[in-house]
Amino acid sequence: MPPGFVRTYGDVSPGAPRFAGAVLSACEDPSVPWYRIVRADGSLAKGVRQRALLEAEGVPFRGGRVVMEAARLPPEVAPTQITD
Repeated sequence: MPPGFVRTYGDVSPGAPRFAGAVLSACEDPSVPWYRIVRADGSLAKGVRQRALLEAEGVPFRGGRVVMEAARLPPEVAPTQITD
């Protein structure tokens, strides 16, 4: 997923968004951009740390939530269509 965009847990795992959350929460691989996955309402599971990483990429916020209309990468965009 390119910098500056987010997806929801449901986007990455439509049938099991909570499972996706559990996997990402346990992931310690620094090459995995776990912070780009947010809740469907734009709120953050990892709070201040996650917000700092997203803000550094230019992801817009309104209050404590990501502005999903601006930052959500549409689910229909396949990973093969993305170039970094």
